[in-house]
Amino acid sequence: MNEITSDVAFTPTVKAIQSRKGSRDSYARVEQRGGWRATITPDLAAFIEAQTSVFLATANDQGQPYIQHRGGPAGFLKVLDEHTIGFADFSGNRQFITQGNLQDNDQAFLFLIDYMLRQRIKVWGRARVVENDPDLTAKLMPAGYKAKPEQAILFTVTAWDANCAQHIPQRFEVADVAAALAERDRRIAGLEQEIARLRDNLEAKV
Repeated sequence: MNEITSDVAFTPTVKAIQSRKGSRDSYARVEQRGGWRATITPDLAAFIEAQTSVFLATANDQGQPYIQHRGGPAGFLKVLDEHTIGFADFSGNRQFITQGNLQDNDQAFLFLIDYMLRQRIKVWGRARVVENDPDLTAKLMPAGYKAKPEQAILFTVTAWDANCAQHIPQRFEVADVAAALAERDRRIAGLEQEIARLRDNLEAKV
């Protein structure tokens, strides 16, 4: 366990590069305050459970990294307590690279990005695959979602950090755009009805 939570990423080599490139002092001040947070706050929980997409990074016992995308309806990522995120692992191409990596090396990483809000969250921790636990899998399944769950993944948070919005392109979900357009059309229809009513009243007075 790292004495300072941010040391999960800021290794001595990283700190040496920060010193050489002039950013070490600012990060040292973060370390003096204890580093990054290690528990899931209510704000972070709300952000996590609003996402429809996440990237899960693992590495095998030789250090070879692998990133896998996971997606589902908002709420498919569930915050179980202040240290644990869980989600149902849906059947896919059945390569089982992530599961094999976690069996050899349980260190893992979650990368969450909200393009509409231009926010990104990095989460370090350890993960494990839970097989043959139908109660847990059912608990993690999004209501009404048609995907077939194969197992569950539990992610224990050890540290997390939020990045700035710089260079994140702003994009919108189709459902959000459709809802905004529907609201616009509703308001236009209301205005058109009001114009027609005012016109009728004006003509009645002429």
